[in-house]
Amino acid sequence: MTTLLVIAKEPRPGRVKTRLTPPFTPRQAASLAEASLADTLDAVAATPAGRRVLVLDGEPGPWLPPGFDVVPQCAGGLDERLAHAFARCAGPALLIGMDTPQVTPELLTVDFAGCDAWFGPAEDGGFWALGLARPDPALLRGVPMSTTTTGAVQRDRLVAAGLRVRDLPRLRDVDTAADAHAVAALAPAGRFAERLARCAAPASRPDGIAGRPSRSAAPASRPDGFAGRLSRSAAPASRPAGPR
Repeated sequence: MTTLLVIAKEPRPGRVKTRLTPPFTPRQAASLAEASLADTLDAVAATPAGRRVLVLDGEPGPWLPPGFDVVPQCAGGLDERLAHAFARCAGPALLIGMDTPQVTPELLTVDFAGCDAWFGPAEDGGFWALGLARPDPALLRGVPMSTTTTGAVQRDRLVAAGLRVRDLPRLRDVDTAADAHAVAALAPAGRFAERLARCAAPASRPDGIAGRPSRSAAPASRPDGFAGRLSRSAAPASRPAGPR
C-alpha cells in the first residue's frame, strides 16, 4: 500500500507561519500552525495507508496522533529535503505539507493503477502534494522552490521523465491572514477554523489567544498568498512553495 508522508516544522513561535505576523502575534501564528498540522495529520490518519510518516524539523508534541513514524528532515534546501523523504520509501508514496488543513482522506486516497505520479497544484504556483509510484529523489533535486513557477517546473520534470501524471484538485495553502480565513471557511468544523476564531477574538490571556471562540475575523494582511513547504497552496501568491 501507499506510504503517506507529511513534511512539517515543529510549530514554535517565530519559526512557523511568519507571514501571518502581522496581524497575528508570533505565538498566535504558531498556534494556527499547530492546528493546521493537527488537522492534516488527522486526515492522513483516516486515510488507508501501508505506513504513515511525519518528516519533521523539530520535536513531536501532543498534536501528533498515534500510528505515525517520525523521522528527521535532512539538511539542505527544500528540494533536497523532499528528495530525502522519498528516498526512504521502497514503494508508492504520497507526500503533502502542513499548510492545507482542509485536506480530506478522499483527496489523499490515490490509486497508482494506470499512472506513475500524482500532482497537487497550489493556487500560488507551487504544489501541495506529490505522489510517486516509484520514488526517485532525482525527480525533485534541483527544482527551484518557493517561486511562482515551482509547481510548473516540478510537473514538467515528471513529464520529461516519461511519467504518466494525474492531477489532484488545486488547493490553497495557509500563508497569509487572507489565506487563513479562506481556508477556515472551507473546513469550518476543523481545529484550524476554531483556533482562528480564538486568535481573531480580543485577547484575554498573555499569550494573545482569547479564552473564548469568536466569529469575528482578523484583519487580513494582504490578499496574496508542498517546504519550507511543497507549495503555498492555493492563493494568489506572492511566494509559492512546496510542502514544508
